[in-house]
Amino acid sequence: MASSKTITVEVDDVSYTDDVEPRLLLVQYLRERLGKTGTLIGCDTTNCGACTVHLDGVSVKSCTMFAVQADGHQVTTIEGMATDGKLAPLQEAFHQCHALQCGFCTPGMIMQSASLLKENPHPSEAEIRDGLEGNLCRCTGYQNIVAAVKSVADGVEYGDSGVSASLEDAQNAGVS
Repeated sequence: MASSKTITVEVDDVSYTDDVEPRLLLVQYLRERLGKTGTLIGCDTTNCGACTVHLDGVSVKSCTMFAVQADGHQVTTIEGMATDGKLAPLQEAFHQCHALQCGFCTPGMIMQSASLLKENPHPSEAEIRDGLEGNLCRCTGYQNIVAAVKSVADGVEYGDSGVSASLEDAQNAGVS
């Protein structure tokens, strides 16, 4: 058995120092050690994107990254997207636009969408579809997922703002 290594990693704005086996995957560390179960294990091959998290603000698939590689870095999970119990705009948009069915892909889709919008705050529908290419949804035709991302890019506000938009509102904003 390989000897353990001490790592210090900031996850969702909390610093953790743990001894881990060098072969422990980041997704396993997040789920099993830290209880961040919103980061899902799907394919273990980077094909589905269900395990997507942000490492220092960059989207990565945590199923093929070792926890020791996150040593000294900042990780944001789907749980870290919400602030003070309030959903992040993308989380709210996915809810309001019904951009999920079974929900398994949703955490990874939201994390990848956040990276996409950081790189390109006003993407076209084609750019959204291209930006989500590495994340699979086996339930939908992606239309509502694209509409949710587009609505955030277009500045549609949900929740406490008093605006109650829907897929129809997003489609009227140019997503078809």
